[in-house]
Formats: sequence, C-alpha cells, structure tokens
Amino acid sequence: MAPLRSGAQGLSPVTLCCVTLAVWLCCGAHTKASVLNLKRFIGCAVREFTFLARKPGCSGLHITTDACWGRCETWEKPVLDPPFIESHQRVCTYNETRLETVQLPNCSADVDPSYTYPVALRCDCGVCLTSTTECITSV
Repeated sequence: MAPLRSGAQGLSPVTLCCVTLAVWLCCGAHTKASVLNLKRFIGCAVREFTFLARKPGCSGLHITTDACWGRCETWEKPVLDPPFIESHQRVCTYNETRLETVQLPNCSADVDPSYTYPVALRCDCGVCLTSTTECITSV
C-alpha cells in the first residue's frame, strides 16, 4: 500500500482523513433505512457518504465517496500500578485507501482548482495510528 500523499491544496493526509470524517459525521447523507440498519451494526466497514468539498477562491462541489464507519471493542479497567488503567482501545480505521482528485468549479484565476481526498477501500478495527487517524493518544 502506498503512503497517503497530500494533494495540491497542501493538506496533510491526516488532515484530509480527519476533515473527511468530520464532514461525514456532521453532514453525511443518510437515508432512514440505512440509519436503522447501522444502529445494530457491530464492526468496521466501508460506507458511502456525500460531503461538500470547499476551498477558498472556488465554489463548492458535492462529492460522494467511501469512508470507514463502525464500532469496535473498547474497554478499560483500573490497575494498581501507574498509569493506573489498562485499556484496550480499537477504532474503526482506514486499512487501505486511494486518493482521488476532482476539479472544483468557478475558481479564481490564481487558485488551483484541484481538490484531493481519500477513498476508503478497506476498513478494520485496529489500534489508533496517528498517521491515518486523529487519536486521543498516539501509538
């Protein structure tokens, strides 16, 4: 698997993944049927969603792509020795991705219209890695 590379807009791969996930969580397109099915889903899977790609100096463009979604086993228990907690934290994260680039409409002459974003090909429950996911603690 090739490492993620930032696109012409200068955003890091981690930023691209985080922005994509944040947009999905806030504005993702959901149907009533899919919400009902996903309430019972345990695990990690690729899921289609739509977000509005924006860049200063250009008009927005609605993009439908795939991202990782799911719930993974996580637990913590107190222990007597520092740091006084034992944790098993797994997150639904990107296992394999590819980058796609689109051209945003109506960009100013001095703005590159290219917009690059990650597309999830495979997702798994795994340790949170700061190279692909925004984590509370790094591994």
